[in-house]
Amino acid sequence: MQKQILFTNEVAATLDRLVDELKPSKVIALVDSNTATAVYPTLSDSRALKGAHLVVCPAGECNKNLNSLTHIWQSLVEVGADRRSVMVCIGGGMITDIGGFAAATFKRGIPHINIPTNLLGAVDASVGGKTGIDFLGLKNEIGAFKSPVATIVSSRFFATLSPMDMLSGYGEMLKHALLSSTQATAEMMRCDITDIETESLLKMVEKSVRVKEQIVATDPLETGLRKTLNLGHTFGHAFESLAMQKERPVAHGIAVAHGIAAALILSHMLLQFPSETMHQVCRHIKEQYPSPLITCKDYDALIDLMRHDKKNENGKINFTLLKSAGEAVINLSVDESDIRNTLDIFQDLLQ
Repeated sequence: MQKQILFTNEVAATLDRLVDELKPSKVIALVDSNTATAVYPTLSDSRALKGAHLVVCPAGECNKNLNSLTHIWQSLVEVGADRRSVMVCIGGGMITDIGGFAAATFKRGIPHINIPTNLLGAVDASVGGKTGIDFLGLKNEIGAFKSPVATIVSSRFFATLSPMDMLSGYGEMLKHALLSSTQATAEMMRCDITDIETESLLKMVEKSVRVKEQIVATDPLETGLRKTLNLGHTFGHAFESLAMQKERPVAHGIAVAHGIAAALILSHMLLQFPSETMHQVCRHIKEQYPSPLITCKDYDALIDLMRHDKKNENGKINFTLLKSAGEAVINLSVDESDIRNTLDIFQDLLQ
């Protein structure tokens, strides 16, 4: 079946149609402990899920690890899953990441369907075919490219999310806007993501996802253009990993929003990204998000974390930066001194 992204609030009926077309030997539903109680019961009218084998993982990014992956593999063995079985991953980015990786590796690959239940998962993790787990404190250190048969994106699940959960997803949407144009960036910053009607939100999410979908379709294995989607992530993943090490975790999208601010500062320093736009976006991020919990004492740890980033080559830290909104530069190696200067300015602007 051709891989597809479906934007609809008729989730159960859409899932049933997809499963009917696949004619799987078994259906395995993967959820986390939060989704098991808050979301899974709302899909009780799905025929496909009525006979599904339910696998539950503990919730939270800290559980996107080898232990949870082993639990999924073991559950697949116990229910007698084979290569014609399908896994339905229902949850946020943690579930679609680890579920996709389990599907990629079990019996060398079984089909899976993603149903993201939060905004971050809808605009980022569940789309694009990147799967994986965190390892040794490093984000997505182990993984594989494995596209789902389909991703069902619905805004019906977002009504119960906290404002901070919505802002986490908004961080990735702001990134997509910056990769598109100055106009798209201005429109995104005018939007109050915490107060928007369900159907309007679905249209907005679709517009954002289409940006990523077009880039991924051109470069599915991240050999060139797809690296533009890493905007803000070299800093962001380091912020996120450091927060986990300090046992003060922050949501991925919030770390990415802070990473975007840092990346724009560095873009201004090295590529003359417009100062006015940089200050507008940084001010917007400061107004919307909690202050980043870093000090100058953290610089060595952050740079060390950046050295483990998968985008690096020949021992150099690589960034995706912008000349202007819609004009990205990939594979830009940056000196440590410029990173430290960026972090100094970042603290001045956002704290």
